[in-house]
Amino acid sequence: MKTSDFYYDLPKELIAQTPLERRDASRLMTLDRRTGETAHRRFYDLPELVRPGDCLILNDSRVLPARLLGQRLPGGGACEVLLLIDRGDRTWECLVRPGRKLRPGAQVSFGDGQLTGEITGETTGGNRLVRFNYQGIFLEVLEQLGKMPLPPYIKEELQDRERYQTVYSKVPGSAAAPTAGLHFTPALLETLRRQGVETGYVTLHVGLGTFRPVKEEQITDHEMHSEYCVIPPETAELVNRTKARGGRVICVGTTSCRTLESWAAEDGHVEPSAGWTDIYIYPGYRFKAMDALVTNFHLPESTLIMLVSAFAGRENVLAAYREAVAEQYRFFSFGDAMFIS
Repeated sequence: MKTSDFYYDLPKELIAQTPLERRDASRLMTLDRRTGETAHRRFYDLPELVRPGDCLILNDSRVLPARLLGQRLPGGGACEVLLLIDRGDRTWECLVRPGRKLRPGAQVSFGDGQLTGEITGETTGGNRLVRFNYQGIFLEVLEQLGKMPLPPYIKEELQDRERYQTVYSKVPGSAAAPTAGLHFTPALLETLRRQGVETGYVTLHVGLGTFRPVKEEQITDHEMHSEYCVIPPETAELVNRTKARGGRVICVGTTSCRTLESWAAEDGHVEPSAGWTDIYIYPGYRFKAMDALVTNFHLPESTLIMLVSAFAGRENVLAAYREAVAEQYRFFSFGDAMFIS
């Protein structure tokens, strides 16, 4: 199967630049993956689409303010460092700019020296290893000095950084938001709870690889990025209990889906788990744990649209995307959503 099989035309004006004032007022397209039938709702209608006995699986990862703007030392030339993965011992794998001037041995400074760092190595993919020096707690320093690492297709400045966090975010570590969860409000979650829909949490720290289009002509030649994820005992128990009583396991976002599918047994049974996953889901994959999916609209030729196509069928998904374009849906991180069942 070719990467070009997952292309669709998207007018640039449909790429959402800012979040809606009300999180759950976004549009919600429903897609029946067996028939391809679609309908148009609002996200606050979600309680009408789920059933008592279903469970929602949410990714509680929290986005780090991981974009650091500073100066090179000595000389003071501007630089940018984007934190990707905590490698331990105060060392992070990072994207840096300008790359040609930030080779091993280079020094950087942020916040008038409140945070400094040294480039200590380079990965095979060209990322840099940066060892930081600071006083106090690193996450608190980041809160003061860092900016939200918004995707490259968002050109507007974010006024409230909490709008790039889910309302249930808890575990810091992502370089990008698990965006399907941005539509939920505390009131909507409470409504779902009252009608008998249980919620469980996994953690997958989203990497920037999620935004990268597949460059290889054949999708099977693509090398998937790795991300760290956790299924806690109470969530594993909830998934297994839901399956046993005939309810649906509804993943909120491709990150929750990838977490469950990484560790689920062939019969859908899930054990508490933690580790790195590079699971790559494309058409032909047999889903083991997930029964329904809440997801945003994804970039053409991305691994995410391939995952959705594996679940709902490529023809169904591309037809739904063409309909979304015709209906002027808002796309990508701050855009509208789909419920696929």
